[in-house]
Amino acid sequence: AGILFTAVVLAMIAIAIYVWVRFGSADFGVASIIALYHDVAIAMACVIGAHLIHDTWLGHALLLSDFRVDLALVAALLTIVGYSINDTIIIFDRIRENRGRLATISPGLVNRSVNETLSRTIITSFVVFLTVAVMYVFGGEGIHGFSFAMIVGVVTGTYSSIAIAPPLMMRPKIMWSTATVLAGLTLIGLASLGLQG
Repeated sequence: AGILFTAVVLAMIAIAIYVWVRFGSADFGVASIIALYHDVAIAMACVIGAHLIHDTWLGHALLLSDFRVDLALVAALLTIVGYSINDTIIIFDRIRENRGRLATISPGLVNRSVNETLSRTIITSFVVFLTVAVMYVFGGEGIHGFSFAMIVGVVTGTYSSIAIAPPLMMRPKIMWSTATVLAGLTLIGLASLGLQG
Protein backbone atom coordinates (compact mmCIF):
# COMPACT_ATOMS: atom_id res chain seq x y z
CA ALA A 1 0.00 0.00 0.00
CA GLY A 2 2.92 2.34 0.73
CA ILE A 3 4.22 2.13 -2.83
CA LEU A 4 0.75 2.76 -4.25
CA PHE A 5 0.19 5.88 -2.14
CA THR A 6 3.69 7.10 -2.91
CA ALA A 7 2.78 6.87 -6.60
CA VAL A 8 -0.33 9.01 -6.04
CA VAL A 9 1.66 11.63 -4.07
CA LEU A 10 4.40 11.77 -6.73
CA ALA A 11 1.77 12.16 -9.47
CA MET A 12 0.21 15.10 -7.63
CA ILE A 13 3.60 16.76 -7.11
CA ALA A 14 4.44 16.33 -10.80
CA ILE A 15 1.10 17.90 -11.77
CA ALA A 16 1.71 20.84 -9.41
CA ILE A 17 5.13 21.43 -11.02
CA TYR A 18 3.53 21.30 -14.46
CA VAL A 19 0.89 23.87 -13.43
CA TRP A 20 3.63 26.06 -11.91
CA VAL A 21 5.62 26.00 -15.16
CA ARG A 22 2.55 26.48 -17.35
CA PHE A 23 1.26 29.53 -15.50
CA GLY A 24 4.67 30.93 -14.51
CA SER A 25 3.78 31.21 -10.83
CA ALA A 26 4.21 28.82 -7.92
CA ASP A 27 0.90 30.07 -6.48
CA PHE A 28 -1.05 28.34 -9.24
CA GLY A 29 0.77 25.06 -8.61
CA VAL A 30 0.33 25.21 -4.85
CA ALA A 31 -3.40 26.07 -5.09
CA SER A 32 -3.94 23.18 -7.50
CA ILE A 33 -2.14 20.61 -5.33
CA ILE A 34 -4.14 21.63 -2.25
CA ALA A 35 -7.34 21.04 -4.23
CA LEU A 36 -6.00 17.67 -5.41
CA TYR A 37 -5.11 16.63 -1.86
CA HIS A 38 -8.63 17.54 -0.82
CA ASP A 39 -10.16 15.39 -3.58
CA VAL A 40 -8.01 12.33 -2.84
CA ALA A 41 -8.52 12.68 0.93
CA ILE A 42 -12.32 12.85 0.62
CA ALA A 43 -12.35 9.86 -1.75
CA MET A 44 -10.22 7.82 0.67
CA ALA A 45 -12.38 8.89 3.62
CA CYS A 46 -15.48 7.68 1.78
CA VAL A 47 -13.79 4.34 1.02
CA ILE A 48 -12.98 3.98 4.73
CA GLY A 49 -16.54 5.00 5.61
CA ALA A 50 -17.87 2.37 3.18
CA HIS A 51 -15.74 -0.24 4.98
CA LEU A 52 -17.42 0.71 8.26
CA ILE A 53 -21.05 0.75 7.09
CA HIS A 54 -21.13 -1.69 4.15
CA ASP A 55 -22.90 -4.36 6.20
CA THR A 56 -25.69 -2.09 7.51
CA TRP A 57 -29.06 -1.25 5.94
CA LEU A 58 -27.61 2.04 4.68
CA GLY A 59 -24.66 0.23 3.12
CA HIS A 60 -26.98 -2.19 1.36
CA ALA A 61 -29.19 0.67 0.14
CA LEU A 62 -26.13 2.47 -1.30
CA LEU A 63 -24.76 -0.78 -2.83
CA LEU A 64 -21.57 -0.44 -0.77
CA SER A 65 -18.98 -3.18 -0.49
CA ASP A 66 -15.96 -3.72 1.71
CA PHE A 67 -13.69 -1.87 -0.71
CA ARG A 68 -10.01 -2.77 -0.60
CA VAL A 69 -6.98 -0.65 -1.46
CA ASP A 70 -5.85 -2.31 -4.67
CA LEU A 71 -4.65 -1.27 -8.11
CA ALA A 72 -8.21 -0.41 -9.23
CA LEU A 73 -8.63 2.00 -6.32
CA VAL A 74 -5.26 3.63 -6.98
CA ALA A 75 -6.26 3.95 -10.65
CA ALA A 76 -9.45 5.68 -9.48
CA LEU A 77 -7.46 8.10 -7.30
CA LEU A 78 -5.14 8.95 -10.20
CA THR A 79 -8.16 9.41 -12.49
CA ILE A 80 -9.72 11.75 -9.91
CA VAL A 81 -6.48 13.75 -9.85
CA GLY A 82 -6.49 14.03 -13.64
CA TYR A 83 -10.18 14.94 -13.80
CA SER A 84 -9.91 17.56 -11.08
CA ILE A 85 -6.77 19.22 -12.45
CA ASN A 86 -8.41 19.51 -15.87
CA ASP A 87 -11.27 21.56 -14.41
CA THR A 88 -8.89 23.62 -12.29
CA ILE A 89 -6.62 24.46 -15.23
CA ILE A 90 -9.57 25.68 -17.30
CA ILE A 91 -10.59 28.07 -14.50
CA PHE A 92 -6.97 29.15 -13.94
CA ASP A 93 -6.64 29.86 -17.68
CA ARG A 94 -9.67 32.13 -17.52
CA ILE A 95 -8.28 33.87 -14.42
CA ARG A 96 -5.01 34.49 -16.25
CA GLU A 97 -6.82 35.83 -19.33
CA ASN A 98 -9.04 38.14 -17.29
CA ARG A 99 -6.18 39.34 -15.11
CA GLY A 100 -4.10 40.51 -18.07
CA ARG A 101 -1.31 42.71 -16.73
CA LEU A 102 -2.79 43.21 -13.26
CA ALA A 103 -0.41 42.33 -10.44
CA THR A 104 -3.00 40.93 -8.02
CA ILE A 105 -6.01 38.66 -8.25
CA SER A 106 -9.18 40.25 -6.83
CA PRO A 107 -12.35 38.51 -5.62
CA GLY A 108 -14.30 40.09 -8.48
CA LEU A 109 -11.83 38.70 -11.01
CA VAL A 110 -12.05 35.19 -9.57
CA ASN A 111 -15.85 35.40 -9.42
CA ARG A 112 -16.10 36.51 -13.03
CA SER A 113 -13.68 33.81 -14.20
CA VAL A 114 -15.56 31.05 -12.36
CA ASN A 115 -18.92 32.28 -13.70
CA GLU A 116 -17.59 32.32 -17.28
CA THR A 117 -16.54 28.66 -17.04
CA LEU A 118 -19.39 27.43 -14.82
CA SER A 119 -21.70 26.12 -17.54
CA ARG A 120 -18.89 24.07 -19.08
CA THR A 121 -17.95 22.68 -15.66
CA ILE A 122 -21.53 21.70 -14.81
CA ILE A 123 -22.20 20.00 -18.15
CA THR A 124 -18.91 18.06 -18.07
CA SER A 125 -19.35 17.00 -14.45
CA PHE A 126 -22.94 15.90 -15.01
CA VAL A 127 -22.06 13.72 -18.00
CA VAL A 128 -19.10 12.12 -16.20
CA PHE A 129 -21.19 11.58 -13.06
CA LEU A 130 -23.95 9.82 -15.03
CA THR A 131 -21.43 7.57 -16.75
CA VAL A 132 -19.71 6.60 -13.52
CA ALA A 133 -23.05 6.07 -11.74
CA VAL A 134 -24.13 3.61 -14.45
CA MET A 135 -20.78 1.83 -14.08
CA TYR A 136 -21.29 1.68 -10.30
CA VAL A 137 -24.78 0.19 -10.49
CA PHE A 138 -24.38 -2.14 -13.49
CA GLY A 139 -20.63 -2.56 -13.93
CA GLY A 140 -20.03 -5.62 -11.82
CA GLU A 141 -17.70 -6.46 -8.95
CA GLY A 142 -14.46 -5.84 -10.86
CA ILE A 143 -14.99 -2.09 -11.21
CA HIS A 144 -17.28 -1.50 -8.23
CA GLY A 145 -14.58 0.07 -6.04
CA PHE A 146 -13.21 2.11 -8.93
CA SER A 147 -16.68 3.44 -9.76
CA PHE A 148 -17.45 4.30 -6.14
CA ALA A 149 -14.25 6.31 -5.75
CA MET A 150 -14.91 8.04 -9.07
CA ILE A 151 -18.44 9.06 -8.04
CA VAL A 152 -17.01 10.74 -4.95
CA GLY A 153 -14.12 12.17 -6.95
CA VAL A 154 -16.31 13.77 -9.62
CA VAL A 155 -18.32 15.61 -6.96
CA THR A 156 -15.31 16.71 -4.90
CA GLY A 157 -13.22 17.51 -7.99
CA THR A 158 -15.94 19.76 -9.33
CA TYR A 159 -16.46 21.83 -6.23
CA SER A 160 -12.75 21.98 -5.32
CA SER A 161 -12.04 23.44 -8.77
CA ILE A 162 -14.64 26.13 -8.10
CA ALA A 163 -14.59 26.71 -4.34
CA ILE A 164 -11.09 25.77 -3.16
CA ALA A 165 -8.37 26.38 -5.76
CA PRO A 166 -9.43 29.81 -7.14
CA PRO A 167 -10.17 31.43 -3.74
CA LEU A 168 -6.79 30.26 -2.43
CA MET A 169 -5.14 32.38 -5.13
CA MET A 170 -6.42 35.49 -3.32
CA ARG A 171 -4.99 34.40 0.07
CA PRO A 172 -1.36 33.44 -0.47
CA LYS A 173 -0.47 33.29 3.24
CA ILE A 174 -3.26 30.82 4.01
CA MET A 175 -2.41 28.86 0.86
CA TRP A 176 1.30 28.50 1.69
CA SER A 177 0.57 27.67 5.35
CA THR A 178 -1.86 24.95 4.28
CA ALA A 179 0.66 23.59 1.76
CA THR A 180 3.34 23.44 4.47
CA VAL A 181 1.05 21.52 6.84
CA LEU A 182 0.02 19.11 4.05
CA ALA A 183 3.65 18.51 3.09
CA GLY A 184 4.53 17.70 6.70
CA LEU A 185 1.59 15.34 7.12
CA THR A 186 2.42 13.64 3.83
CA LEU A 187 6.02 13.04 4.87
CA ILE A 188 4.89 11.64 8.23
CA GLY A 189 2.33 9.39 6.52
CA LEU A 190 4.77 8.06 3.94
CA ALA A 191 7.39 7.48 6.64
CA SER A 192 4.90 5.51 8.76
CA LEU A 193 3.89 3.44 5.72
CA GLY A 194 7.58 2.76 5.04
CA LEU A 195 8.12 1.62 8.63
CA GLN A 196 5.11 -0.69 8.48
CA GLY A 197 6.27 -2.16 5.15
